[in-house]
Amino acid sequence: MEGLLLPSIADVSVQSLDVSHEAIRVNVCSTSAGAACPDCGSESTRVHSSYLRFPADVPTGGRLVVLQLRVRRFFCPQSSCARQTFAEQLPGLTRRYSRWTERLRSTLAAVGLALAGRAGARMARAFGVSISRGSGTTSVTRRRRPAEPG
Repeated sequence: MEGLLLPSIADVSVQSLDVSHEAIRVNVCSTSAGAACPDCGSESTRVHSSYLRFPADVPTGGRLVVLQLRVRRFFCPQSSCARQTFAEQLPGLTRRYSRWTERLRSTLAAVGLALAGRAGARMARAFGVSISRGSGTTSVTRRRRPAEPG
């Protein structure tokens, strides 16, 4: 099932699938034993807690795809690390602070680069995604600024 719904994503398990006329609801969780701390890179298997994320995904078959992703928070094993806990990310599916899956991000990036502005926003609405006229282009061009020297 995972290979069909999430072909390029490793270490995920589809817990349930509900198909209706309007939407396809997919409950997903990670199957990896642990995750690496984004600050120090240390691998942790000690789970702190978990929560649900609902990243928007690319519609399929004319239906919205609603992902319900169970995300685990881990304790960082390094006492010298400033980050005490961190949330796992599923490479190829999510990134920190994003409300879109990587598939939707790349689709909107292509639309934003090709059409931009209002036309891009109208095309995204045809996909079932509501974005502002600047979102399609800024999602592609926005990069995190490096920290300025103190």
